[in-house]
Amino acid sequence: MTATGPVGHDDIDALIMRLQLGTEASELHGSLCGYLAGGGSLHGTSVLAALQLDGEVTEPSASDEALLERLARQCATELADPELGFEPLLPEDDRPLAERAEAMVDWCRGFLGGFGLAGTSAHAQLSEEAQEILRDLGTIAGSSFDFGSEEEDEDSLIEVQEFVRVGAMLLHTECTAHDGSASDTVH
Repeated sequence: MTATGPVGHDDIDALIMRLQLGTEASELHGSLCGYLAGGGSLHGTSVLAALQLDGEVTEPSASDEALLERLARQCATELADPELGFEPLLPEDDRPLAERAEAMVDWCRGFLGGFGLAGTSAHAQLSEEAQEILRDLGTIAGSSFDFGSEEEDEDSLIEVQEFVRVGAMLLHTECTAHDGSASDTVH
């Protein structure tokens, strides 16, 4: 990881281990994305405080805080990307399918938790489509996978990942359109 490159799954995983956060990297990324997509603001608060995450370590180091702040900026920028470049942060494609599928479940569970923590008034004004996306994310978050054909399972995971990717951006767009304060989270 460089100080200017994107924060990756392994970077978050190492941070979680250092701080003993008791969560998974994909779940942490999902929580942060859900919080931001739901209209949550990080102004004046740390990422861990906003997501109500406490580790065994008393205080994150300055470099850990800087990494979390970079991750927050990265999430906010990607969610608002007009080119639709947002991607849930999951293990690399060379990792076992079961590991990546479980990470997708973790990401959705985190997203829903973070979205709820944002608690903005925009949530009451969500369109039927957005409410359906939240229900579908809940279904994914509560899923366990049965694996059969490796190729079909890989295709299915790609479809789920694409649904989640687009759904997160749609929720972000709706909530930030209703809540002007969220639009100033990208700087």
